[in-house]
Amino acid sequence: MPAVTVSDITTLARIPEPAVDAVERGVRSVTDAPTGYEGEGFPVRRAFAGVSMTDLDPFIHMDQMGEVEYAPGEPKGTAWHPHRGFETVTYIIDGTFEHADSHGGGGTITNGDTQWMTAGGGILHIERPPEALVASGGLFHGLQLWVNLPRELKTAAPRYQDLRAGQAALLTTPDGGALVRVIAGEVAGHAGPGSTYTPMAMLHTTISPGAQLRLPWRKDFNALVYVLSGAGSVGAERRPVHTGQLAVFGPGEVLTVTGADHQESRHPALDVVILGGTPIKEPVAWGGPFVMNTKAEVLAAFEDFQAGRFGQIPAERMPHGDLGPVH
Repeated sequence: MPAVTVSDITTLARIPEPAVDAVERGVRSVTDAPTGYEGEGFPVRRAFAGVSMTDLDPFIHMDQMGEVEYAPGEPKGTAWHPHRGFETVTYIIDGTFEHADSHGGGGTITNGDTQWMTAGGGILHIERPPEALVASGGLFHGLQLWVNLPRELKTAAPRYQDLRAGQAALLTTPDGGALVRVIAGEVAGHAGPGSTYTPMAMLHTTISPGAQLRLPWRKDFNALVYVLSGAGSVGAERRPVHTGQLAVFGPGEVLTVTGADHQESRHPALDVVILGGTPIKEPVAWGGPFVMNTKAEVLAAFEDFQAGRFGQIPAERMPHGDLGPVH
């Protein structure tokens, strides 16, 4: 996975060893992500399927997009569609994606870049591969995460953050066995570039075969580890995990993730995304592209969307797709 690599990992700042008396988080569950299709037909793994919303809070939904090698003419995206009440985080590991929205946000993201869109009170947006990639085909792999907003921020003004790969804080373990990319939040005093309304952290970590990551983790955060590729184990109990599985951790101060001694040749290391945040602990009413607190608020969102209150599609973007309830 080329999303932010370094030629000499030993030059990076080290994550300190957790205190001897730090409480290790146990593993509550390991679940398999079912496969499906999103948007105009790109393959995804539904990372959070079958997991309690209580365990996920403040996160709502996450798709692993690909990993897929497209033939010429095959790359696909989404049509224009609305959102309200949460934030979308799109992280591209391989390939290129374009974004545009009704509030002027947008741009192109590629290997290791992230677009962080706050839908807030309402926005229309579109995500798709650029025309050159559609023509040529190629490798595509990424994630889209939905982060909930608390009641008082569900009608916040929409905003867009363009986070370049080079802005991520890069860290390693004392033995240099893991590369940790901090996209949002803070690890050992090193902060990622993402500005979040909800207190949270998002990391992409590559762990070498046989290496171990023991990560200090805020006690007030929940803790999720999703396996992008490879094999290994999680927790001090070394519970086995592999590609497309999500581990939910219990309370504590330290997360442990270990790479298996032997990996498949196409995945030379264990790659995981680590998520955690302060639970919002509010009711969740989810209807398609809207995440609110009550069913009445979801219905109001649909009414506002149909009435055109989410902004206008930029004129130059009009030919590229109709609005639809895609998420």
